[in-house]
Amino acid sequence: MNVQPNAAIPPIAPAGQLDAHGFDRGRVETAADLAVHLERVRRHRSELRDSVAAVDLALEAPIARGGMWRERVRAALAELAHDFDDHVSLTESPGGIYDRARRSAPRLSGRVDRLLEEHRDLREALHGYLAVLEHGGTMADLPVFREELTVLVGRLVRHRQKGGDLVYEAYDVDLGGSG
Repeated sequence: MNVQPNAAIPPIAPAGQLDAHGFDRGRVETAADLAVHLERVRRHRSELRDSVAAVDLALEAPIARGGMWRERVRAALAELAHDFDDHVSLTESPGGIYDRARRSAPRLSGRVDRLLEEHRDLREALHGYLAVLEHGGTMADLPVFREELTVLVGRLVRHRQKGGDLVYEAYDVDLGGSG
């Protein structure tokens, strides 16, 4: 990490104001605080990667199985949608990684904005496909549906890559390919 262990990072709000996660937003943040937060990001990132892989694996199953294929994809997609919602909450919350990146590396604000836009698009797509699977929407052309979900999986992989790049550029910390 590029930060001295006790180096102060500028506060993000008046002292004593706690966010939803109990973080005192006015307290001067140290590198140790950042390290704790980055470890939380790393753990969550691993969960998200596993959820993306589970959807990819479910999509590989033969679609000729019809209802069985549909249920397997639905279950994997539901877990992914949940993990992605958690990802959005973790990254977008006050004191979250995007907020911290903007404070420590303002030059990255444009990239943070693009990632935020991707969150909206990806979340909408995930929940839209999940609604089709959960509410028995028409999927007359399963190969096309599978292809659309496969493209979505690729978009999620690229989003994770961009997020990892952002953290590296902001803090000189590699979240790792497996994290």
